[in-house]
Amino acid sequence: MKKKYSKMNSRDTIVFPGKMLVAMPYMQDSRFHQSVIYICGHDSTGSMGLVLNKPLSGLVLSDLLKQVNVPMMYNCPEIPVIYGGPIEVSRGFVLHSLDYHIETTVVVDDTTGVTSTLDVLKALGQGNGPVKTIVTLGYVSWNTGQLEAEMAENMWLLIQPTEGLVFDVPFDMKWRMAMASIGVDPAMLVLDCGHA
Repeated sequence: MKKKYSKMNSRDTIVFPGKMLVAMPYMQDSRFHQSVIYICGHDSTGSMGLVLNKPLSGLVLSDLLKQVNVPMMYNCPEIPVIYGGPIEVSRGFVLHSLDYHIETTVVVDDTTGVTSTLDVLKALGQGNGPVKTIVTLGYVSWNTGQLEAEMAENMWLLIQPTEGLVFDVPFDMKWRMAMASIGVDPAMLVLDCGHA
């Protein structure tokens, strides 16, 4: 029997930052098909997050550093650059572990921060950056109440990720592993469209 997920009650209070959104299998927006999004901020003006599992074709960190004229050491890690979302696609964000922290770093939770200045790219280029890193271009945003409305429509699952799920799981496995982390088999999901 397929498992149904009931709609979120509009009175429910959710703390979003530090949580992960996992697109439901029937997500209609092709930009977010099987997306995993880390929520970096949420307040009265809306929400902001970064897609974590969609590498940009052929673009790695050393390419990005060259494009923005950041010097790099010889053995700069060739980590993929990720499509962070459809907003400001030329703007970079680095989601990272908190062993790296500067004045402009936004601390999201106890283990993770996000920095969007050239300083973090310079540190990565010189091997002085954070140990755990995801480099993205672009981000996702929702207006006031929009994310809550999408949650109420069962477009996303909201999970509390581990640091390993955020940073260590391969990009092509992150969506299924995120589902599996809460015991969900995507094949068993159905959209709760009607009410008795």
